[in-house]
Amino acid sequence: MSTNPTDLRPDLAPAARIADTPRAGQPTIGMVSLGCPKALVDSERILTRLRAEGYGISPDYSGADAVIVNTCGFLDSAKAESLDAIGEALSENGKVIVTGCLGAEPDYIREHHPRILAVTGPHQYEQVLDAVHGAVPPDPDPFVDLLPASGVKLTPRHYSYLKISEGCNHKCKFCIIPDMRGRLASRPAHAVLREAEKLVDSGVRELLIISQDTSAYGLDRKYDVNPWKDREVRSHITDLARELGQLDAWVRLHYVYPYPFVRDLIPLMAEGGGLLPYLDIPFQHAHPDVLKRMARPAAGAKTLDEIAAWRAICPDITLRSTFIVGYPGETEAEFQTLLDWMDEAQLDRVGCFQYENVDGARSNDLPDHVAPELKQERWERFMEKAQAISAAKLAAKVGQKLQVIVDVVDGEAATCRTKSDAPEIDGNLFIDEGFEGLKPGDIVTVEVDEAGEYDLWGRL
Repeated sequence: MSTNPTDLRPDLAPAARIADTPRAGQPTIGMVSLGCPKALVDSERILTRLRAEGYGISPDYSGADAVIVNTCGFLDSAKAESLDAIGEALSENGKVIVTGCLGAEPDYIREHHPRILAVTGPHQYEQVLDAVHGAVPPDPDPFVDLLPASGVKLTPRHYSYLKISEGCNHKCKFCIIPDMRGRLASRPAHAVLREAEKLVDSGVRELLIISQDTSAYGLDRKYDVNPWKDREVRSHITDLARELGQLDAWVRLHYVYPYPFVRDLIPLMAEGGGLLPYLDIPFQHAHPDVLKRMARPAAGAKTLDEIAAWRAICPDITLRSTFIVGYPGETEAEFQTLLDWMDEAQLDRVGCFQYENVDGARSNDLPDHVAPELKQERWERFMEKAQAISAAKLAAKVGQKLQVIVDVVDGEAATCRTKSDAPEIDGNLFIDEGFEGLKPGDIVTVEVDEAGEYDLWGRL
């Protein structure tokens, strides 16, 4: 039984879980999936295609004929982590194909690891398949290699990430995602809903809606109308959320920019259906001058007004966000504004980065970079503030009855999550008595009897 660490990186997806058992003689591929949930979905799509072609999926290096490393390139520290993973795969296996966000810089990768077989960029599925075919020819058995209707999943069976769009139209100075993944490209509404319905039919109890900018969904399609069953649905986040909320599953929205029309989502959350009262909004900072230097599409004062309006409509709403401290030029007064804003906003779930230069980001050229020791000091002060707010909010839940979804059951406890908690990045609720009959995916009601800084304990 473990609690979430305070410095957990909020951009990371859960570790991939591979439960496939290859048949004798079957060509097998290993997968190392790094980075955010969007990359994890790409890994699932690649493995689903390979599985349909007769490949087995190996959970370790030694049992694989080749290994795909799906990389992250969001931060310089993430690039270093990707290079380390490629090196480990080369050492342990020898046949390595690289894809993902760092794959947009093939020369950089080959400079460090010239022995790799191939490099492809993000969501270049066909090129990845071509590279696998060249390294390990397929050998399908049509009587044995049957693909489940839900495809290959790298998350536990009871929850799944559902990507609704790719790319981003914003030009935030610290971010290179648009350079790596391109401009916004939304999936049509009926395609998203069809996939969501199939996932729920296969046993998924929670859908985690992801994209680079969920609020902008459908903008590139001019919010076109799509036929869905006996009605028509726009490719718009409000319409999509309304339809998803009617499925027999929890629906959790991630990466929602605070555009004015986000207020239209809040009444849907207040209705008490499948759309959870949970918003993951990347505010990044609160001081207007810092936001301007970041080229962010928001301002701190207006954000507080929006938060107040959301809570007026849906008092139970959980707000999660991420912030950057030590951005170039950040003064002590600007940082203090962020701390004061936190006191006002009282966010439920908070993650924080120390600013890092990223090769190709425009923020690298800004003046007055903050010293590393000052960034660390501000990060510690910020997290101390966030931790105190979290502890107070969780203490207020003692005595309440809450619905939870069970993630893991072991000899010590059932590890669960409330509607306020996304997998891996938020807290847990532990049931350490009378939990023996529970299994992953169960949704049960508990009474909270103890609270910590990030986690809760309760009983059925």
